[in-house]
Amino acid sequence: MKISISGIRGIFGNDFTQKDVLKFCNSFVVLVKSKKCVIGTDTRPSSHIIKETAAAALMQCGIDVFNLGMVPTPVVFRESRKYGAGIVVTSSHNPIEWNGLKFTVDGRGINEDELKLVASEQITSKAKIGTENLIDSSYVDDAAKLIGKISDMPKTTIDIGGGAARNVAPLLLKKLGCNVKTINEDIGKSTRGPDPTTDNLNTLISNTGNKDIGFAFDLDADRLVVVYGGKKQSSDVTLGLGVAKALELGYKKFVFSIDTSVAIEKFVRQNGGTVQRSKVGEANVIDLMLKTKAQAGGEGSSAGFILPEFNFCRDGLLASGFIASMLGTSAFNEILKFMSNYHQNRDKIAIKADLHDKTISKLYENIKGRFSEIITIDGIKAIIDEDSWVLVRKSNTEDTIRISSESNNLKRSQEIKNEVLDLVKKSHEQIK
Repeated sequence: MKISISGIRGIFGNDFTQKDVLKFCNSFVVLVKSKKCVIGTDTRPSSHIIKETAAAALMQCGIDVFNLGMVPTPVVFRESRKYGAGIVVTSSHNPIEWNGLKFTVDGRGINEDELKLVASEQITSKAKIGTENLIDSSYVDDAAKLIGKISDMPKTTIDIGGGAARNVAPLLLKKLGCNVKTINEDIGKSTRGPDPTTDNLNTLISNTGNKDIGFAFDLDADRLVVVYGGKKQSSDVTLGLGVAKALELGYKKFVFSIDTSVAIEKFVRQNGGTVQRSKVGEANVIDLMLKTKAQAGGEGSSAGFILPEFNFCRDGLLASGFIASMLGTSAFNEILKFMSNYHQNRDKIAIKADLHDKTISKLYENIKGRFSEIITIDGIKAIIDEDSWVLVRKSNTEDTIRISSESNNLKRSQEIKNEVLDLVKKSHEQIK
């Protein structure tokens, strides 16, 4: 089981059980000041039983539960602004046999201090049993109002990936004025896995014309990957396009995770904006956004765009509408051209979570002195020059250590990644 601000996740029935659901939800109650909590699930086979268990734990402690049914994560986050708290039953992009819980307070994910409360045993007082109510969300109407009507009926193909975007993404894009086609609606018949950032998306590519756009969601629809020009775009392009739209709307203050493309930061600064960097992780980005009153931002590595005035989470649904509204404009073409000059390589190595810190510490000993600047706010980020960097950090969601590199030279980016990947392997062997 992985316990982090990104969510509590594990293989259901193995290292994540109904007993765990009861414990974590019982502890979460201490943060639910409104005595109300919305709940929604993605499409995993185990989601229903976990939802029922979570709802029972909440109601036992006197919390009224407002059930959204099967909906994307951004919908639950949006509704939790109204009700005060929320739980999403999901394991996001992890394999199907995994599942988990995402907790929200006042529309944002819990922070590290709140996670400590949820992860520890909390004593809750007996109360009148709460009620359960089925509710609908105003998400589609709210998002459509913010984005506005799109002219020329752009052709969009949506790769649902068998996930929770099934009933929301097509409805939103049609309401905006898009010509919409959907593929991979059912989880049991999807031609790809749950994570569009790692899948080749060949089915979506074959269903998307060169001048049309394709959108691929993960199972809970906080991640969005774009297909355009007959090819899959990098996960950072999703954020870059969202940022270009935000700049067009007049937003100037941005927060990006430390592993986001330097191309996006340069684009913002060239257009009069400011950028601050946070640790990787949606909650970390949001936390810095709140502290600095940033207007937009996100995580390039997880294909996640965040617009705080609308949602305190990566919102693939909103991003798809923003991007569709830009199709064919100068802003759309400009950011794609700008980002095409930079090349990223992302890799990971399987290392047990209990060895992550020791491996990173040993890597620091092996890497210091090799690069001009090293930043340690989240793992180890080495700055090679103004256009090149490499980051090594432990995963919050998997038993892996991730290596990301970028340069304005493709070969150089690959060389940097390979060099540091070898150093990570060496460091791991040294501490075993």
